[in-house]
Amino acid sequence: MKFVAPRAGKTGYLPTLTGLRFVLATWVMLHHLAGPGMMLYSAVAALPGPLRFLAKGGYLAVQTFFLLSGFVLARGYARIRWDRPSLIRYLSARFARIYPAYILSLAIVAYFIARFLARPWVSPVSKASALFDYAFLLQGWRSGGGAGWNTPAWSLSCELFFYLCLPAILPLIWRAAKWALALIVAASFVAPVVLAHLNVPAYWKPVYHFADFTMGIAAARIFAGIERRPDGRRLAARLYLPAIVLGAALIAYPQVLQGTWLDLNSALRPLNALALMGLAFGGGFVAKALSTRTIEYLGEASYSMYILHVPLLWWYGNGGLKRLYLPAEPAAAIYMVAVVVAAVLSFELVEKPASRWVRRWIDRKLARPESLRVAA
Repeated sequence: MKFVAPRAGKTGYLPTLTGLRFVLATWVMLHHLAGPGMMLYSAVAALPGPLRFLAKGGYLAVQTFFLLSGFVLARGYARIRWDRPSLIRYLSARFARIYPAYILSLAIVAYFIARFLARPWVSPVSKASALFDYAFLLQGWRSGGGAGWNTPAWSLSCELFFYLCLPAILPLIWRAAKWALALIVAASFVAPVVLAHLNVPAYWKPVYHFADFTMGIAAARIFAGIERRPDGRRLAARLYLPAIVLGAALIAYPQVLQGTWLDLNSALRPLNALALMGLAFGGGFVAKALSTRTIEYLGEASYSMYILHVPLLWWYGNGGLKRLYLPAEPAAAIYMVAVVVAAVLSFELVEKPASRWVRRWIDRKLARPESLRVAA
């Protein structure tokens, strides 16, 4: 079967940023495989310090995902008039984006969930709390992130919060004067540091990462302004390589931030925004590599990669790995290939059909408002 990724015919569609999502999802997987007791722990631990920090820094990719989310959604919804039908369509599209593959991820670990529920030493309140958190994506608001059936799902708590906020904040940022936009960018840069100094609970991840989302929206607004300038494309395309190199250097040598008020996430936030704007314009070998048909298509399937890789790891580590009798590195390579294959199948058989079904259902209901009111 030959899969062909959609090209740049969509309004505002940026294939380079789609391809970037695949790289980020792979980096997250590498981060988890390099953790204590995992398949690549020994191999990564033997690397020189800078390379070790880069390999284990995949958790930082989540910030880039949040910036990407703000950037892409801002471009898609900046000029929409928010009324009841458009709001319903927007929220249903966001639901269809998150939940189908997420429900599949929970189905994959259903056996382990059932084992947890059967434990007599776990209180009924703890069991109900874990199920409630996973059903309504509240892990990102809880200390410890809840049960570990799908640890990356905490980021979906953030995305859901951002989706609910977008209709209110997008018009404000998109129509802001230049001085107000500069203030928004500055606030997004320092907000998490200020929140930490105000002793806002660190486990309120949606609140802390809201700065990433707003920075992404502001970057989309700046990108739109540069896009209209004759020399804008050439100027912006020069941004991404320096931004990526400097960001990689900060990850590889995090000690340079010691003694400053900056944390690594805050230092990377403006660099990520610059990298996204530069990559969005394309140009250069990195952008061309990310926008190839294969990488672009895998970028389309990257959400399933991200949300399925830990549930699949439960099975791989609890039986599959033992049956392979392979050294850790080849076993890790087989696992990562299996995740990519599963993600493609999920994208084709779950994500796309579910999204089409939800959109068509909403369109039918909007054509008959009285039925939508009854459904609500």
